[in-house]
Order: sequence, then structure tokens, then C-alpha cells
Amino acid sequence: MGVTLLLLSCFSAFAQMEDTSLVTEIGEKKSQYLLLDKGLQFRITDAVNSMYNFDFEKAERGFAVMRHTYPEHPLPYFLMGLSQWWKIAVDTENKKHDKAFHTYMETAIEKASAIFEGDSENKEAAFFLAGAHGFQGRLHSERQNWTKAALSGKNALKYLEYSKGEEELNPELLLGDALFNYFSVWIPKNYPLLKPVMLLFPKGDQELGLQQLEEVAENAFYARVEAQYFLFRLYASEERQPFKALNITSYLHGKYPNNPYFHRFFARQLYAVGRGPDAYEVSLEILERIEEGWTGYEANSGRYAAFFAAQHYEKTGQTELAKQHYRKTISFGEETENQESGYYLYSLIQLGKIATTENDKQKAREYFDKVKKIAKRKHPAHKEAREFIRKNKL
Repeated sequence: MGVTLLLLSCFSAFAQMEDTSLVTEIGEKKSQYLLLDKGLQFRITDAVNSMYNFDFEKAERGFAVMRHTYPEHPLPYFLMGLSQWWKIAVDTENKKHDKAFHTYMETAIEKASAIFEGDSENKEAAFFLAGAHGFQGRLHSERQNWTKAALSGKNALKYLEYSKGEEELNPELLLGDALFNYFSVWIPKNYPLLKPVMLLFPKGDQELGLQQLEEVAENAFYARVEAQYFLFRLYASEERQPFKALNITSYLHGKYPNNPYFHRFFARQLYAVGRGPDAYEVSLEILERIEEGWTGYEANSGRYAAFFAAQHYEKTGQTELAKQHYRKTISFGEETENQESGYYLYSLIQLGKIATTENDKQKAREYFDKVKKIAKRKHPAHKEAREFIRKNKL
């Protein structure tokens, strides 16, 4: 799954229960939590759905109204922070939204702390403290700021414990438990160097975590999409169940058709299960949106889409179009500095093979030498390039 999703995604992702509203006023009864107000749920859901669908202008207008209505509340600041996160999610190498993200989350922590200090039994205040700290931990882990990530995760867990015990909130809060249970086991298995860090946290249960994610995805109101997000990532990679991942990405793309992250993973899962023609059609739409400058559609999505299109063209005998799209994949990979990615390396390999069939051995050798230069020797692409050079006497 990669470093970008590891340490503290288990603690932070429950912070992505975007619509989770907050308490009304410090002195009000817990039975009056706005989280349980159906009218507010509807208003928040509309704004959050806009965010998921990458209509940030509409979403942030809604969040700004909330900030005006509840200026001392963590909710609007938390939602604004989440809006920055989804701008980051499509290309995690781009740091231009980091400052705004941390500013909003810090403000959410400040507002929630004020409520919690006045009422230490306020479950929603604890919920937002856990969420904001956890989400910051996630971005710190993306940036490989491990000390900050661990500290944020520890704070998130502390407040997660405070936020438990409110029966009406359990479907939402269960997402935090689920991700903790799964990743607290997964992280030390896959990243042994982080084992000392994980000793700071309780022991999890990976199988239980997956079951809890399924429960949240089915029963939660606010956290459903976040659980689905993690489920399709886990089913696609760690759990080796590509058809389950496809079902989830198909649903998410259908519900949020302008979300480039869901869009490209829908294409990826179509390709993974052997539905090449469908992946090709979806990929062309992604490439068209990149050309037209749609929000969030950029080179990272282009790497996926251009490669899937190239594969389709090559399989259907459209060699020139295949070469054109393999070159696009390479160009997108260089733009995002992802030269070591499989899409980049295998585009070079396929171009090398095509050049060989066209009797341009010099060009073919250039492609394969580039693979050998970029890929580590143990990488399958490096091995394939070496063997192809040897067998074809390039």
C-alpha cells in the first residue's frame, strides 16, 4: 500500500468523517449534539458531497456559512481542512495545500479544546480533537515526518478513547477502531523499522479491522465513503480481492463522477480484472478531462489512463496510437517525478519491444538501457530488460 497510507492512516482516517458535526454550545445537554440533528446532517452532507465531487467552490461556500453561524465551533474549520486534504489526495507530492490544511486543523483543535476543557465528557469535542490530530498525523506520514506523525497519532488515540461510549455515534467512531486494528498490525509487518514507534500504541486485530470497515461501509451515515475508500485500497492490494475493489470503485465513481481519485482507481480496477476495453473507455475520459483542465485531473491520473489506453491500442493492433500513449505515460511520469513507477518502466519496455519488431534495434536498446538505468536491479522490469537484450542480441 505504500508509505503514503501507512503510519497513522489508521488513526487519522476516521477524521475523514467529513460531515461529522459538532456540539452546539458548551453548556447544552449531550442529547442536543448537532451530529444527531437530521436537518444539519442534510445541509452538511450536501456540502461534503460537493467536496467529494471536487466542486470545492460550492463546498467551501457551505463551510463558510457554517463558520459564520458557529464561529467558535470546530466543525467549519475541520471541514475546510478536509477540503484541503482532498486537493492534496490526488497528487500527494504537491505540497501547495499543506499550509492551509494544517492551519484549519489547528484551528479546529483550538475550538474543540475550548469545548472539551469546559466539559470533559463532551463526546463530540473529543471526536473532533481525535479527528483533527489524526488527520494531521496522516499528512505528516505522507511527508515522512515520522516523529510528528507519531505524536499526532498518540493524541488522536487519546481523544478517540474519550469519544467512545455514545451509542448513537458508534457507526461513525467505529471507523477509527477499524483502521487502527488493521494498520497497527500491518505497519510493523511491512515496515519493520517502525516497530519501535508502534510500541507506543495498543495491539490491534487485522481481521477484526477489516470486518469493522465492512460494517461502517454498510451502516454509517457520515463515515461510509471513508470506509469504502479504505476498503477498495485494501481489497485491491493487501487482500488480493480485485473484484470487491472494483465493485466499490464503480459505486464511488458513479456517485462522485468528477472525483479524479475515484475515477482513476475505477479505471485501474477495470484493468486489474481483465476488462481492458472498459478500462480504455474510462481512461480516454480521464485524458480528455486532463486536456480540458478539469479540477484535480492532472499528470498523476494521466499516468494511469495513458498506460491503460496504450495497452488497449497495442492489443488491438493500433501500434502508432499505442506508441503515442506509452510516450504520454512516460511524459506524465516525468512531470510527476514517478520514473520508478511500473507504468513508466513498462511503457519504456513496451516501446522497446515495438521498436524491436520494427527492426529499429538501436532505438530499442535505448529504451531498455533507460529501464536498466532507472529501475533497481531486483525490480522485475530491470530483469525483463536484461533478458530481452540478451535474447534479441540488442
